[in-house]
Amino acid sequence: SSRSSLSRNILSCTTCCPLANFSLDQKMPRCESVLDTIGNTPEVRLQHLFGDDERKVYIKSERFNPGGSIKDRIALSMIEDAEQKGVIKPGITELVEPTSGNTGIGLAIAAAIKGYALTVVVPEYYSEERRRIMAAYGARVEVTPASQGAVACLNRCMEILKQRPNAWIPNQFENYANVKVHEETTAQEIIRDFPEGIDYLITGAGSGGHITGCAKALKKQWPNLKVLCVVAEKSRAYEASEIKLPIQFE
Repeated sequence: SSRSSLSRNILSCTTCCPLANFSLDQKMPRCESVLDTIGNTPEVRLQHLFGDDERKVYIKSERFNPGGSIKDRIALSMIEDAEQKGVIKPGITELVEPTSGNTGIGLAIAAAIKGYALTVVVPEYYSEERRRIMAAYGARVEVTPASQGAVACLNRCMEILKQRPNAWIPNQFENYANVKVHEETTAQEIIRDFPEGIDYLITGAGSGGHITGCAKALKKQWPNLKVLCVVAEKSRAYEASEIKLPIQFE
């Protein structure tokens, strides 16, 4: 929730969205590719659920990213970080990633635009819809048995890594570019849009990069900020995060 004097600034921010109060007098950025539209997402107030003036609750609407989720940020960040370090090259490197879907969708979009082959390995218990979206963007989708959980998914990625010399695993669970992009973009957007501060940051967690990066930056700005993580009791994220791939990152 934000402090009470912020409502005017935040409401003006949400009206800058393409789907809200559009005006021909409003200039929109000219982008070289859809990758340039990742990030800078709006904060939207939940007026019906929390309508009183004492509590102003906003969501940061990551659905506005081109792939429809916050994972677009880390997909692009991990690829560009590896490019800058000379680890991968378009047209040569094949990207391989275990995913529940959203990171795979973000990687598929980035890979298609940047010129990488991509194989995503998905446990069977995740939705057919996400698999089809990744395939539509050009990714090769492999499905592992639901009964074997995340272990089979990650083991298959390691098999591919051994079989294909030009394969590379971004590995969102261990790649610091996951944390860094939230520290440098998501958190900075929140600081910009809430100049007088916020009291609470409440978020879920998959790989944990989002809450880690945001909390790291926001706590520096607002030391009294309370950060809360909400995760389902039987979340698959716990199962996946306990399995480490033997790859070193800075």
